[in-house]
Amino acid sequence: MNRNSPQEPQITVVVIGYDDAPHIADAVRSALAQGPVVGEVIAVDDCSTDDTPAVLAELAARDRRVRVVRRAANSGGCGAPRNDGVDAATMPYVMFLDSDDVLAPGGARALLDAALHRGADVASGLCVRRELPSGRETPWQPELYRKAALVARPEQRPRLVHDTLCVNKLYRTDFLREHAARFPEGRFLYEDFVFGARVLAAAPRIALVPDTVYVWHVRRAAAKLSISLDRAGIENWRARVEAHRQAVDILRGARGGDKVLARAARAQFVDHGLRMYTRELAARGPEYQREWWALTRAYLTEFDEADLEAAPAPGRVIARVLLAAAEPRDLDRLKQVAARPARLAPPYARAADDTPVWSADLPQVTLEHLLARPLRLLPLAVDAELRPRAGVLLLRLHELYGRVAAAGPGVVDVELTRRGGGRPELRRTAAFGPEKPGETWVAEVRLDLAALDGDVWDLRLRLLFDDGTTRETTARAEAGPGLLRRAVVPGGRRGVLLVQPYATQAGSLAVRLAPGARGVAGVARRRLARIVRTLPGGRSDGP
Repeated sequence: MNRNSPQEPQITVVVIGYDDAPHIADAVRSALAQGPVVGEVIAVDDCSTDDTPAVLAELAARDRRVRVVRRAANSGGCGAPRNDGVDAATMPYVMFLDSDDVLAPGGARALLDAALHRGADVASGLCVRRELPSGRETPWQPELYRKAALVARPEQRPRLVHDTLCVNKLYRTDFLREHAARFPEGRFLYEDFVFGARVLAAAPRIALVPDTVYVWHVRRAAAKLSISLDRAGIENWRARVEAHRQAVDILRGARGGDKVLARAARAQFVDHGLRMYTRELAARGPEYQREWWALTRAYLTEFDEADLEAAPAPGRVIARVLLAAAEPRDLDRLKQVAARPARLAPPYARAADDTPVWSADLPQVTLEHLLARPLRLLPLAVDAELRPRAGVLLLRLHELYGRVAAAGPGVVDVELTRRGGGRPELRRTAAFGPEKPGETWVAEVRLDLAALDGDVWDLRLRLLFDDGTTRETTARAEAGPGLLRRAVVPGGRRGVLLVQPYATQAGSLAVRLAPGARGVAGVARRRLARIVRTLPGGRSDGP
């Protein structure tokens, strides 16, 4: 075999699965479809109890490249099966694939070409998150993959720590073995964090490619949620914190304790994990909130000032509030700061020396770093109220320590975009007028919702100011009494339209439309079924 020829079989794809008979065949076929560069597909069955063994046996009978490794006992996690696959690999390069995902067409070839031409130990490409069944795709860490590049040493590109996935990468098999870069065994959630830190600590040459190489399937309606979606219990957050702590320790121990990557990893925690879970915190129960707050606060005390300074401003504000307050507080307001883009909702307090602060009773949490940015990056707060029967959207823009008034609110461009992506299908523009001098400005936007199809629609805003600057943002859904109520309105091709305004997980306003009498009746039936499940004797374990 010519190991430097991209025409020869070069890659082992390790597919891991447990009780996933409905999906694992698609995963294996996507690996086989990569062509002759894939010399073998090692399917590691983690002692499944469903039809997974039969599915894999049939695939192995049809293609000699498929080898099945069945574990004698379930490992409880993803790490041990992947380690088994690496141990069994005979090809010079190895990739990982989860049973409910697929490799993108041509992805393996793109990674192999980059590894061979660049002399890289690791090649990494773009992963997209595909929401099912809608098909909406969101790129994962696209900033890293805008163009092809070679990173001679990981510390030259600290942002590498933001891509914590192991599945969108090609590894030189001997590199993993020589450096004992393995996954944690047993039931260990977020094993990618630790494995990725071990790889980076070994200082590989890394080739980055802009091609989409991996499709991460997101099934929010699945009977059994994936680890990344099953965040309702505090143990998920506890596991995430522990995995991140271990990853940081590994990076700090690399090359005599080089802190560049460790600091970047802590900044990533503040900007990504902390913000994501903060957005969900207000919806959790009081016991979860108290445990989460204490656990997170304890972990943040391990960070030094430079770690926090390296994090983007919104996450830094959340971290400082946590460190300053012993008990959960201001959860709805923190959720707004955690949104993307961030929104800083009132009240806007000042310390005795006139410094902008989080609140009068937490003057140590100052906001200068959040407010020093250009207007196009400021966490402006816009409240939104949809009045479906009147066909009116009311937008209320809040002052922000004088920055809004200084810029001069002019007009707002409103766009409604179908959930799942694509171009906006409804655009309107309205002018802002003063409501409370020095406090708020209001715009009334006329919306013809009947012109839209039945679907979920996201609201995006572009604020244009008299000084020529703009700010793209979302609007916070006002949720007071009588708001966010569904309404049946006349219009559209089918006569009537059910309009349901609601707040997304981040608190942004979105709207769900169901056209026609049949659509209205279907939504009503689903609503009634949810009510029945909450009654005594009814099921309470539904979605």
